[in-house]
Amino acid sequence: MSEEPAVEITGLVKRYGDKTAVDGLELAVPRGAVTAVLGPNGAGKTTTIEICEGYRKADAGTVRVLGLDPVSDARQLKPRVGVMLQSGGVYAGARAVEMLQHTAKLHADPLDVPALVERLGLGSCGRTTYRRLSGGQQQRLALAMAVVGRPELVFLDEPTAGLDPQARHATWELVRDLRRDGVSVVVTTHHMDEAEQLADHVAIVDRGRVIANGSPAELCRSESALHFTGPAGLDLGSLTKVLPDRAAVTEPTPGHYRVEATVDPQLVASVTGWCASVGVLASGISVQRRSLEDVFLDLTGRELRS
Repeated sequence: MSEEPAVEITGLVKRYGDKTAVDGLELAVPRGAVTAVLGPNGAGKTTTIEICEGYRKADAGTVRVLGLDPVSDARQLKPRVGVMLQSGGVYAGARAVEMLQHTAKLHADPLDVPALVERLGLGSCGRTTYRRLSGGQQQRLALAMAVVGRPELVFLDEPTAGLDPQARHATWELVRDLRRDGVSVVVTTHHMDEAEQLADHVAIVDRGRVIANGSPAELCRSESALHFTGPAGLDLGSLTKVLPDRAAVTEPTPGHYRVEATVDPQLVASVTGWCASVGVLASGISVQRRSLEDVFLDLTGRELRS
């Protein structure tokens, strides 16, 4: 497998009049992994993905998709990249399965259409026109059309929007299978639990820049805390000296202590070692792990965006 990222973005800028939608964004999407791009409305993530797909041109910076330019090398890229749009990109009067079969014929080695139809529960609506499909059925058809050509890289825009729990989990399993087959997957979603379930790598975008990057575990671990109990009134200054820089120790209630830091084995050893050195038997040691949603809201704010 190539060591080159599936997508590499450097200094990307996109403006609409006086508004800067993307402001020097930097991002590398690893090969053969699922990358979730998260951000509030207006953060610049959709514009960034559309530039990667070749639908918009950047004002500055460079974008390489599978090592190629998404605009000048579009003819070479299109057979290798699958794109799922929220609008579906399907003729309103087209029948669902016929449209999928037509898409499959555009590729040299497509997936088995009947198997894909069965897997995504599209059999019952095969002869139904696109305009008469439910929102969830339209989503599943758009997903099927994005992956039927066996792409090396696939962009999925809100792939489970409007799906019931069964269809949602079927979609997740399909994404996991793509990853097992070595496909690079980029997912945009507003569902933090979906990103935690699926993503190997998460990029949080706000105000046109990537403001956090890493695996879900790394992002959440950096926002975790260690708790323990002991005698009230311990010398917190002494404890702080043996902890990593930027660690903060508080005693929210008498005898209950909170250490805010990246929680790893070394931190636990430092806290318990200090307790032993001062003759304190710490009890009730626990780790409070924040969710990806907690991290997202702390980084991007809790105010509503239009």
